Amino acid sequence: MSDLKTGDLAPHFRLATDGGGEVDLGELLGKTIVLYFYPKDDTPGCTTQAIEFSKASAAFAEAGAIIIGVSKDSVKRHDKFKAKHELTVILASDEAGTVIEAYGSWILKKLYGREYMGIDRSTFLIGPDGRLVQIWYKVKVKGHVETVLAAVQAIAR
Repeated sequence: MSDLKTGDLAPHFRLATDGGGEVDLGELLGKTIVLYFYPKDDTPGCTTQAIEFSKASAAFAEAGAIIIGVSKDSVKRHDKFKAKHELTVILASDEAGTVIEAYGSWILKKLYGREYMGIDRSTFLIGPDGRLVQIWYKVKVKGHVETVLAAVQAIAR
């Protein structure tokens, strides 16, 4: 976990995205951003999460929010993942892991008694002023998109 807390300025990022694009936090100021970190493209939980965010993307857009999913997968892998599941969210590649670390989402994990470093499924709601409005660590996929959407809609009011 990081020392980030609500009210802090969100750590800056500039990342390559699916479709050969780029996303830069500095260029998104004035918009609400849902930045979510996930372990790996095309795995069950990550696929479900991406599909649910995509299904709700119109509601997020209506509330003035942009959704950006980030993993260490390559842009090429993101393109395949996006096409396979008809995803509408932006997928950004952080192969070096610097942004993932800046947000405190690179953590020690345990699986069957084995310890390893990996991405914590986490979501950051960044307000139009570039400050963190809400942070969710150790996210469970079920019901999460609805929770985040409610938080975004509360900002939009």
